[in-house]
Amino acid sequence: MKVKFIGAAREVTGSKHLITTESGKKILLDCGMFQGKGLETDAANRNLGFDPAEIDHIILTHSHIDHTGLIPYVYKNGFRGSVICTHATRSLCAIMLPDSGFIQEHDVLWFNKKRARQGLPPVEPIYRKADADACMNLFIGVPYDLKFQIDANTRVKFTNTGHMLGSAVANIEITENGKTTRIAYTGDIGRPSSRILHSPVSFPQCDYLITESTYGNRLHPANEVAESELLRVVTDTCVQKGGKLIIPSFAIGRTQEVVFALNNFYNAGKLPKIDIYVDSPLAVNATEIFRLYPDCLNEDVKTVLETDPDPFGFSSLHYIKAVEDSKRLNFIKKPCVIISASGMMEAGRVKHHLANNISDPRNTILAVGYCSPRTLGSRILSGAKEVSIFGEKHEVRADVEHIEAFSGHGDYNEMKSFISCQDKTQIRKLFLVHGEYEAQLFYKGQLENAGFHDISIPESGNEVEL
Repeated sequence: MKVKFIGAAREVTGSKHLITTESGKKILLDCGMFQGKGLETDAANRNLGFDPAEIDHIILTHSHIDHTGLIPYVYKNGFRGSVICTHATRSLCAIMLPDSGFIQEHDVLWFNKKRARQGLPPVEPIYRKADADACMNLFIGVPYDLKFQIDANTRVKFTNTGHMLGSAVANIEITENGKTTRIAYTGDIGRPSSRILHSPVSFPQCDYLITESTYGNRLHPANEVAESELLRVVTDTCVQKGGKLIIPSFAIGRTQEVVFALNNFYNAGKLPKIDIYVDSPLAVNATEIFRLYPDCLNEDVKTVLETDPDPFGFSSLHYIKAVEDSKRLNFIKKPCVIISASGMMEAGRVKHHLANNISDPRNTILAVGYCSPRTLGSRILSGAKEVSIFGEKHEVRADVEHIEAFSGHGDYNEMKSFISCQDKTQIRKLFLVHGEYEAQLFYKGQLENAGFHDISIPESGNEVEL
């Protein structure tokens, strides 16, 4: 059996790892879209490196677009196998993938107008909303901790990683010629003390481990520090400076964590009397899905629920869906907080809010998660004095803040602790994926010091015999 590392290899985007068994069965671990690579992104997403019609199964670790975003594209190009994931991941994909298709259709309309002015032919979106809607018929939701047989020789069990609602280690057993090989693919690993989700749990022993390394060279401050920093930034921006606070945030997971923290400040009487807007139809719909899975929420949230029937809502919080209501936010003159997707500032309504607010020194841009290199978010966080948004130059005069502890990814000590549930002597090979190479090299050293061995950092296109 072989595994080919296609995406998220020495980078943090486009997760795709292809297992090919001796009998020719093809199992794709995640099917993520590349994001934030400038002009390379479109070509990287269209050139898959495999024939979609040959894929028998896709196994998903969670619903983020960099892990699921090309499923409609492979469907459009002939994939008709099964997509196996947890129930919550399926529910989230049902709103996230059509949203991704809609965004692509919208962006291509704008892009083609620009191409027409240059005398260039129009381009097609990678896929459309209709492709995303259709591919959902292939999804099979599976509960946590149930060993599920996906074909005669392959079984999978999902165990919670605490990264986001429905996220899981894919524990896969493949039997060939009377021999069973155990592969564990962690996907993204959450923090041991999530604000709203159950903590990660240990996972079954494996022979081969494929694991993420996003924060392979960083440590997070405690949650309490992050929350006090959030309150400080809200107060400094909206009370002291009288400005707007723009929080680019992933619609799934991060937005709900920030809203939960603000809800707690509101309940405690600490939140300034300002309006807070969640301007993302996807985030609004995702929050409804969070309410459908109370068993995935941790004890802190359940404690809040004893006295607060809605931990994701309070009187000064407004959820925005309609485009007209989103546009009205541009004309608000009073201090407020606007939370809007996407977290890396690459797409969605947040780009409009950045364009309208980034040049006003009264305002603040607050990043609350990881931004891949070459994304707009990374350029802003790196101290750029001027950035291009929708093809126009904008001077960066707003304050820029970053609270990494709101990230859904564990730091290197937290990731190392999570995978240390394994008997290291039984792991034949460990593969580091989903990380920038410099971070991976540091993390590899940390793991070797902890007793892990035979650690590989594959490049895109590397194929390894298991």
